[in-house]
Amino acid sequence: MVNEMFSLEGKVALVTGSGRGIGAGIARMFAEAGAAVAITGRTASEVEATAAAIRESGGRAAAFPVDIADASALPPLIDAIVAEFGGLDILVNNAGGGTSTAFVDTTIEELETHFHLIVSISFELAKLALPHLLVRPGASIINILSPGAYKATRGNLSYYVAKSGLSHMTKLMAADLGPRVRVNAIIPGPIETPALQQVFAARPEIHEVAVNSTRLRRIGTPDEIGYGAVYLASPAAAFVTGAILPIHGGDVEEGRQISPDL
Repeated sequence: MVNEMFSLEGKVALVTGSGRGIGAGIARMFAEAGAAVAITGRTASEVEATAAAIRESGGRAAAFPVDIADASALPPLIDAIVAEFGGLDILVNNAGGGTSTAFVDTTIEELETHFHLIVSISFELAKLALPHLLVRPGASIINILSPGAYKATRGNLSYYVAKSGLSHMTKLMAADLGPRVRVNAIIPGPIETPALQQVFAARPEIHEVAVNSTRLRRIGTPDEIGYGAVYLASPAAAFVTGAILPIHGGDVEEGRQISPDL
């Protein structure tokens, strides 16, 4: 009975930005839970490789290479997924990386680019998916946030402003779409993605900083975000909407070490 509550058997999921990193981890865990997964991303080779790996493991997945920043590409994307799998139950708005730019160097174009991809495109995808979600019992939307959605740290203003907007939009969408569609979000901490690995390779000292920024003193994995997404999309979370789930290893509040770890 417990396993059934976490099953996504018969469900269809769209995970944006799922060619690699957190999106790929979510897609893998959805497939393991029984869902058919639409893999999307700008890089066709990554999208196709992720979909192929899921199929080789016995899951159902199809590759849909697309630049979702292009709003005109979204209606045909939704149509293609529904044609391939017969419907849509789960939308995960994951796509949208950040750049490190101080306020004095941030341009209005950069601010609008982040807002467009992270907020406006997530909104538009949800609008396009909604007619299909409404006819599927247990449908849900999951938005992927960032600790910058609630923390005021230097150097990522445009990205964090957009993630903060997506955070509040999660709650507003939950209000508008309940009771028929649940809307929740996940806040990942430092996760071992290709992008973060590149940062560590260029600046090894950042690894220690990232580890010490978590109570659990380690970097998370994309699959661990995937486990949380499976929960939010599954019958186990049938009474959960408007929630922001932190999967970040625990916030460290003090600016310096006060006492040693146990």
